[in-house]
Amino acid sequence: MTAAKLRRATLADAAAVRDVTRAAYAKWIPLIGREPKPMTANYERAVVEHIIDLYEENDVPVALIEVIPQATCLLIENIAVLPNQQGKGLGDLLLNHAEIIARSLHLSELQLYTNAAFISNIDFYARRGFQEFHREPFPAGGVTVHMKKMIE
Repeated sequence: MTAAKLRRATLADAAAVRDVTRAAYAKWIPLIGREPKPMTANYERAVVEHIIDLYEENDVPVALIEVIPQATCLLIENIAVLPNQQGKGLGDLLLNHAEIIARSLHLSELQLYTNAAFISNIDFYARRGFQEFHREPFPAGGVTVHMKKMIE
């Protein structure tokens, strides 16, 4: 039986955050012809400026969620799950965790964005109550789909 836990990432975890994110998003490179935005982020800065929680099994990071509190919502900046851990419900666990964080900050809405080419991501979020509310061109190419979900 594996020991699993969620914990807040620290500066010492920046490399692990980067590694999990890069592994999770690598499958999209052939589809869009470039590295998706989360693969290029500065995680040394992000772990200080954002809330990043790591999901670990036996003290090894296998998934994460990065959120940024805004005035009216909690922005989900990044959800990353290692490829060999996908399909095990970790995305749902991390989205539920985001709702807990939002409630603790007295925010009643979650927002996120994804590439319009990532149809499986859009479907995943839609099945969990997120609704598209805006599309915009992404400067590096493609279209960004913005989605939101009201929480109680």
